[in-house]
Formats: sequence, C-alpha cells, structure tokens
Amino acid sequence: MKVAGTIEFEIIEQAVDKVVGRMPVQEGILNPYGTAHAGATLWFADVCATVLALGAADAEKGQSGFPLAINLNANLLGNQREGSFLATSVFVKKGRRLSVVRTTVIGDDGRIIADVTTSHVPAA
Repeated sequence: MKVAGTIEFEIIEQAVDKVVGRMPVQEGILNPYGTAHAGATLWFADVCATVLALGAADAEKGQSGFPLAINLNANLLGNQREGSFLATSVFVKKGRRLSVVRTTVIGDDGRIIADVTTSHVPAA
C-alpha cells in the first residue's frame, strides 16, 4: 500500500512570546474516517512550538542551537472534516538550556482540537 499526503500551513503571527499558525483541513491530511489525522495535527502544533522556541532566527539545515523537541505530550480532544485549525504557542518556561511550550489547536467553531506541550533543547 502506498499512501501520500500534503500538510500545508502558515504562520500568521510571530512575536517573542507567542506564535499563531493556521492550517487548512484538506484532503492531504485526512484519515480514512474523513477527519484530520492526529499526526498532521501534532506536526502542526510541534512546528508552531519550534518556531516560537527558535525566536527571531531563521531555521537552517544543521544549524547549532536549533530547538530540538525532546518530549511531546498531547491531548487530542476534538476534530473536524473541513475548515481550518488555529494553533497558538506560548512559553511555559523559556530557558537557555530547556524551553517548554504549550500549544493549543482550536477548530473553526472555537472547540479545542488539541492541547500539546513540547520540551525543546538547543542542538549542539
């Protein structure tokens, strides 16, 4: 069996203490049930959290200090078949060696889709 999909999203707000992203719920991220695949939702939340932890720097392949995720805890609380998800990432702890980020993913109707906490350390 061969499976392919496409995940697209955009960062719509980026500040030192908050990142907001929007991801359309589209065919490339749907599971066989017709709702957004959990992996796509978690990928979206993780990338928004990583953008926050990275700060003003641009991500470059192999860069020193890139905020590697070392832990991810997720509660998947809802889903939807169309529309878009809005993810908001904020720091729980911002440190030199460890940063912890909480990302909430909300659906079109304001329902919470996922509550994700990630821990990041700078790559050597």
